[in-house]
Amino acid sequence: MLDSHTHAWGYPSREHPWVTGPIIDLVDSFDVHTAYTAERLLDDMDDAGVDEAVVVGYPICDWRDNHYTVSCAAEHDRLHGVVMIDPFADDAADQLRDAMATEGVIGVRLGAACPHDAMWERFDPDATWLRESIAETAFWEAAAETDALVQVLAHEDQLHQALALVETYPELTYAFDHFAHADPAVPPAEGPFAAFADLAEYDTVAVKVSEVVHRSDEGFPYTDMHEHVRWFLDTFGRERVVWGSDYPNVSDEASYGDAISWLDHVDGVSDADREWLTGRAFREHVGL
Repeated sequence: MLDSHTHAWGYPSREHPWVTGPIIDLVDSFDVHTAYTAERLLDDMDDAGVDEAVVVGYPICDWRDNHYTVSCAAEHDRLHGVVMIDPFADDAADQLRDAMATEGVIGVRLGAACPHDAMWERFDPDATWLRESIAETAFWEAAAETDALVQVLAHEDQLHQALALVETYPELTYAFDHFAHADPAVPPAEGPFAAFADLAEYDTVAVKVSEVVHRSDEGFPYTDMHEHVRWFLDTFGRERVVWGSDYPNVSDEASYGDAISWLDHVDGVSDADREWLTGRAFREHVGL
C-alpha cells in the first residue's frame, strides 16, 4: 500500500521557524504530536499497514522552505517527497532542478486554490495565478526535464485554468488533489466538478480521492463522496485514480485507519479497483 498524500514536519528552529499562523493554529487541533516528524509518520504507517508514502510539503514554515520534505525523501527509503516552489520566482527552474536531484523527491505541488499573496493561509476559488503561471516557460521546461510530477490543488471552479495548463504542457505528468474541493451535495456530473471530464482526455492526468474526511459533510464512511469516487473511476479509469489519506491533516476528525478503510464501503468498487487506488495507479503514473 502506498499513501500518495501525507505530511510531516520538524521542530521549529532559528533557520526554519514556524511562521504560518493559520497552519500553526490548525496543528493544535490534530490528534498527533505538534511536531509530526517522519519517524512518527513511519510509526503510524506501520500501525495502519502502509508500506510507502508521499510526504507533501507542509507549510508550517515559510511555504517555499522545502528543507524538511527533502530530508524525508533523502533519509527514508519508504518516503517520497513533493516540494512547493513559487513558479514566478526568478530562480524557480533552478530550485526545481535542485530539489529533483535528491533521490526520492518526485515532484512539485501548486496551491492554486490559495491566493498567491496569502499562500496556504486561506483558500480563494477566484484566484487566477495558476493560469498566469503558464507563461513561466522556464519553470515548466525544468519540470519536463526532471520528469517532475506536477501536483495541483485547485478548486473545482478553477478547473478551466488547470485545463489551460495541461493543454499548454501536455507532456508533463499531473495529479489533482482532494476532489478539487467539490461540493458533496452536487452530483459530480452536474456541477463544475464535471470539468474533470475534459482533463481525463489527457493520459498524463491523474486524480486523487484524498482528504475525503474533510470533503465529506458526513462521518465515516463519508458516503456523500462515494458517487464522486465512482464517477472518477468511470471517467479516468482505475489506472488514473489515486487514494491519499492526507494524514495527519485529517486527524482532527479521523484515525489513519478510517482514512484508509472508508474505501471498503464504496459500492461498486472491486478489490482489484482498490489495489489500483491504494498503490498501483500512483506507481505506474509517476514511474516508481
